This record gives sequence, C-alpha cells and structure tokens, in this order.
Amino acid sequence: MVSVGLLVLRLVLGVIFVAHGAQKLFGAFGGPGLKGTAGFHGQLGIRPPYLMAVVAGLAEFVGGILIAVGFLTPLAALALVATMVVATLTVHLRNGFFSMNGGYEYNLALAAMALALLFTGAGAFSLDGILGTPSLESALAILR
Repeated sequence: MVSVGLLVLRLVLGVIFVAHGAQKLFGAFGGPGLKGTAGFHGQLGIRPPYLMAVVAGLAEFVGGILIAVGFLTPLAALALVATMVVATLTVHLRNGFFSMNGGYEYNLALAAMALALLFTGAGAFSLDGILGTPSLESALAILR
C-alpha cells in the first residue's frame, strides 16, 4: 500500500510541476513563456534572467516528468525543492503565509511533497523501483 500512496503522490506532484514548467517554457496554460518568465526574473533581480528562466522551467518541467514516472527521484525531488525555495524567498515570503495573498503556503506544500519523495524514494511502482536505482538513503550509505 505504501507504493500505491507514493504513486499517487508522484503523479499529482509531477503533473503540477509539468504544467508549471510548460507555462514558463512554452507559454502553455496561459503562462508567460520564456520571454515573460525572463522579464519577471529580471524585475526580481535574478541574473541572468533568460538563463534562469530556462533553468527554472526545465527544473519544473523535466523534474515533474521524472517525479511522475519515478526515475532519478532523489535528483528530481531536489531540483523541485530548490525551485520552490527560490520562489518562496524571491516572491512569496514577503506576502505572508496564505497563497490567496500571494504567500508561500502553496510553495511550502509542493516543497514538502518533493521532500517526502526525496526521503522515501519513488516506491515499487516506479522506474527507480523497476531498475533498482539507488535511493537517497542507499546513496548516502555509499558515501559513509
């Protein structure tokens, strides 16, 4: 049953991030595309804005795909957590907690979901599970 729960978590989180990445990269779903995302990054003082728009879009889009299929899950989860930390610090933190006021509530939830996958792994119903890709725990054990 744990692997079913991880599958549900991965699919929901993956779809959310793929959609957000598509907004940034391609202008899908009413998103700004790379030009608009780069302009926003420039307004925030993120440099270089176009490159960072590409990095953020790819982290979300590719990271979301990897999370959904459960492949290289620790790496994908880390990329998504990093993206949410940057979004929280540069945009949402100053607006307080609640997302209805532009706060970091939503970002915190997404980051927590990604962290859960970072620590637990993708589960048996994943490419990592099928291929025997090392989890974060086993990778850290190798480093010890």
